Amino acid sequence: MPRKKNQLAHLNAVQRKSTLLPAEIPGTLAVDPDGNSSPLSSKYFIIEKNTSQLGSDYFNQPCISLAKSVLGQILVRKLPDGRELRGKIVETEAYLGGEDEASHSKGGKQTPRNAAMFMKPGTLYVYQIYGIYFCMNISSQGEGAAVLLRSLEPLDGLDVMQQLRSSQKKGQPKPLKDWQLCNGPSKLCQAFDINKDFDQRDLAQNPAIWLEPGPEVLGEQAVVTTARIGIGCSGEWAQKPLRFYIRGNRCVSIVDKRVERETECSYDLPVAQG
Repeated sequence: MPRKKNQLAHLNAVQRKSTLLPAEIPGTLAVDPDGNSSPLSSKYFIIEKNTSQLGSDYFNQPCISLAKSVLGQILVRKLPDGRELRGKIVETEAYLGGEDEASHSKGGKQTPRNAAMFMKPGTLYVYQIYGIYFCMNISSQGEGAAVLLRSLEPLDGLDVMQQLRSSQKKGQPKPLKDWQLCNGPSKLCQAFDINKDFDQRDLAQNPAIWLEPGPEVLGEQAVVTTARIGIGCSGEWAQKPLRFYIRGNRCVSIVDKRVERETECSYDLPVAQG
């Protein structure tokens, strides 16, 4: 019996160890060989997995649903030096795959550039525009469907975001206001130091970038639904209401005042009593 107990104890110890990750994963205190907790200071410390990270099941939903759902969630970027940047997602656009004339996957065509759009939900699709800037998308359910992240509200690491944005400009640019740091798809990629290296990464399992739940659930009235931006050559698809943003948030790239007025009026209508 003592031998069996020792074997079980050893098995339990191995199983516990297998659930731990290297110290590059953020979220808890490190533990030294004596069992004492301490702040992260060595790569040899072992810490528990970040349990607040949104997992694969979260991203496994239809494109429009995901585009609305990620509003209010927190994008986290862990830099190589260990610093973490955080921003609340405040604006998105849905691209529905083969039928969508404005999508990179229109017609169901898969290329080396857009391959991430056909991968499992939660895969990052990062592409370059004008040969300089980057835009970041998250794949969803549906062949070739993905959600573009258009704007963030910066929360943590604003000084680092300011430096990263300034490094992209010549000379000595005037410091940006906080709300200007991430109010556009390429701006947020600059501020979070995201480039083509992030293409095809799994947002649900990556130690350098992930999503965490936001502090509150947005109600229907908090979300504005309107047309996407910059796709005027896509026929009727240019006018389809596939852009979503948080009403009243200053970090939204472009506000649609007409749609906001119309929807405000609709919410003011009295509810019929049966």
